[in-house]
Amino acid sequence: MQSTSVSFKDQILQGIPSVLPPAKPYDATINHAPKRKAILSNEEKKLALQNALRYFDQSQHAELLPEFKNELETYGRIYMYRLRPDYKMYARPLDDYPATSKQAAAIMLMIQNNLDYAVAQHPHELITYGGNGAVFSNWAQYRLTMKYLAEMNDEQTLTMYSGHPMGLFPSHKDAPRVVVTNGMMIPNYSKPDDWEKFNALGVTQYGQMTAGSFMYIGPQGIVHGTTITVLNAFRKIKKSPKGHVFVTSGLGGMSGAQPKAGSIAGCITVCAEVNPKITQVRLDQGWIDEKISDLIHLVERVKKAKADDEVVSLAYLGNIVEVWEKFDEEHVQIDLGSDQTSLHNPWAGGYYPVDVSFEDANDMMANNPSLFKEKVQETLRRHARAINKHTAKGTYFFDYGNAFLLEASRAGADVMADNPTLGREFKYPSYVQDIMGPMCFDYGFGPFRWVCTSGKPEDLAKTDRIACKVLEDIKKQAPEEIQQQMTDNIQWIKSAQDNKLVVGSQARILYADAEGRTKIAKAFNDAIANGEIGCVVIGRDHHDVSGTDSPYRETSNIYDGSRFTADMAIQNVIGDSFRGATWVSIHNGGGVGWGEVINGGFGMVVDGSKEAERRIKSMLFWDVNNGIARRSWARNDAAIFAIKRAMEMEPNLKVTIPNVVDTNLLNSL
Repeated sequence: MQSTSVSFKDQILQGIPSVLPPAKPYDATINHAPKRKAILSNEEKKLALQNALRYFDQSQHAELLPEFKNELETYGRIYMYRLRPDYKMYARPLDDYPATSKQAAAIMLMIQNNLDYAVAQHPHELITYGGNGAVFSNWAQYRLTMKYLAEMNDEQTLTMYSGHPMGLFPSHKDAPRVVVTNGMMIPNYSKPDDWEKFNALGVTQYGQMTAGSFMYIGPQGIVHGTTITVLNAFRKIKKSPKGHVFVTSGLGGMSGAQPKAGSIAGCITVCAEVNPKITQVRLDQGWIDEKISDLIHLVERVKKAKADDEVVSLAYLGNIVEVWEKFDEEHVQIDLGSDQTSLHNPWAGGYYPVDVSFEDANDMMANNPSLFKEKVQETLRRHARAINKHTAKGTYFFDYGNAFLLEASRAGADVMADNPTLGREFKYPSYVQDIMGPMCFDYGFGPFRWVCTSGKPEDLAKTDRIACKVLEDIKKQAPEEIQQQMTDNIQWIKSAQDNKLVVGSQARILYADAEGRTKIAKAFNDAIANGEIGCVVIGRDHHDVSGTDSPYRETSNIYDGSRFTADMAIQNVIGDSFRGATWVSIHNGGGVGWGEVINGGFGMVVDGSKEAERRIKSMLFWDVNNGIARRSWARNDAAIFAIKRAMEMEPNLKVTIPNVVDTNLLNSL
């Protein structure tokens, strides 16, 4: 058996050990993924076992076969728990990694951050967020990938096939060090059950957005996006957040950021969650202020908060449907309503049926999936009925991009528009349609983020100050059309330290356009060159101006019929790869579901060099303006304004501008 005294660096370098480590007991204290439904035939189970065992020497197969067979039967997947490392999983300072390439070491840091227990939703199953957003499918893939990264030089590229490290290939210094694909299925094999089957076989995985692309920074990213959404939603309904109520659901993974965002925005947030373990985690982390399990108590507490104009976040331990129904009975006015359960994954733990205990629902999910699906769809219909009662009384409800309206419609719920038009099929808008699309994405503003690889809080504080100064300087000359966006983000970055947003790596996010991203990144590069801070990894969420083609979320405010195409995301990641990204990724699936979206991302190591400065200018300009150009061609007014402004700033940019047709001419047909 392998000794546990082997150093961290040596464990990385040994990859899959020649001597198997001892089997590990199942740790019930950790938040685990639910059992996946049994979907493989007997022959397919044998194939899944063969696929898993190919990572190991033949001499180890007899010992591992019954263990992997048991995992497959017990959990629905082969995770290879035995291979889980003994060292603590977290983003170490860059120099702690055994690596020939500094760029590769930064990627190792980002991978470990995605699997940090404080960050990951189901760390032992290598799932970062969303119920199924995986970094890898099993621990052999993790070990082999880390070994390849440790050995890599700057003239090699690691090719990742849905969590599997296919190998190191010769390339060149300006090529990406890693190219990641996740779940890139042939279109006819991209239904939910296809994911269950091929994931169980170990040949594909659901990378979510930033889980399988190594760029998740904990819930901070969604905190910022939700804060902007809530602030602008209150502006839309012409109410101050103070003393007004925002009701939503979901505390696992990214959705756990909602109550924190509500508090930053300044409202009363009620967020329901059925999982007691994750609810307690969010309470311990300070992301919620109070946990309540009694509906009457919840009603009384909300009424008191409204009377006192409190800013408070309340977690209800129970089903969200109960909250909507009870608030209707007790005449509690809901000002804003949404939902952030993982409805992209409705049949495997993303959404739970009402009037069924959490434990019984998990059992039903695994052992009677048809009944579970029936109960979920029944709950969605009931959920929608309760929402409709509130919106009739003035509640502004928006779909928060989690496929709530899509799955509710498939369940036969009353969510369709009375007079649907292209892109406005549902009774309620997506938050991108009404808020983030026209106010942010069309102008080029999206979730720019960075990670200080030194691991030092003081480096993060310095980068905050640098970014703030850059934004303040830009704002002085910015046109009126983007003054509000600039003001919101300057205020955000000034209060970022006070809001204690760091979970895991020393990371930050703010919404910026191409000019802001480029100037902030260059300022970081200058500070690194001057020895003021250590290296920085820059990136973004896939949920951005041009990273994602998602007809019910990121591109839901595209009305020319092209929102079901994925050219933008594919062009984006190809363009990033030859313009200087350190790593790139392209995924099927994301926040709205397998087969519903194609999304791409990148990471870039900024190290103070002239080469880094060149890459910053080349790649960041393209990464944003690719999306603005597509949105402009869809005749979005703000995007037409933004791309014309971009062409004025960059003479080499020449974009086709649409000619707008007189609607009176069309109406005469």
